[in-house]
Parts: sequence; structure tokens; C-alpha cells
Amino acid sequence: MRLDKYLKVSRIIKRRTVAKEIADKDRILINGRPSKSSSQVAVGDELTIQFGNKTLIVKVDDIKDTTKKDEAKDLYTVIEESYKEDSR
Repeated sequence: MRLDKYLKVSRIIKRRTVAKEIADKDRILINGRPSKSSSQVAVGDELTIQFGNKTLIVKVDDIKDTTKKDEAKDLYTVIEESYKEDSR
């Protein structure tokens, strides 16, 4: 499945256009490699996503074309969630 679609279906990012934008700015790694929105995601992959001052690392547990809101969290496991401190 395409990276941007997976991020939307899993509800890690709410909109596919936003997921595409973030991926195309090299802010998402798949297994440590920079990836674009069209990169393929497979079960077992580790995604590192950088949002502003937050970094989220998740492991892909399942892939589905569609999910209900309460099922979306079953598609991945959060490995690490970290925040950069404000340097003001």
C-alpha cells in the first residue's frame, strides 16, 4: 500500500493530502530510509514521522484498505514518541 494512503487509513495523519505533503518533504522514513508518498509500506516496516517538534516511530502491524475509527489503532504499534524541547 502507498505510504500516504496507509497514514490516512491508520489515522496517524488525518488527511491523505497532508500525508503526501509531509512525505514529499523527506520527513518520513521507512526502515531508516527517506521515502516519498508513493513508497510502498509492508507489514513489519518501521515508520519514523517528524511533525514539527514531535517525532513518532511506529511499527506497521496490519494493512487494510479501509477501517473504522476504533479499528485504526490496531494497524500499528507506537514504538516511541518524543518531543524536541523549545530552545527559547
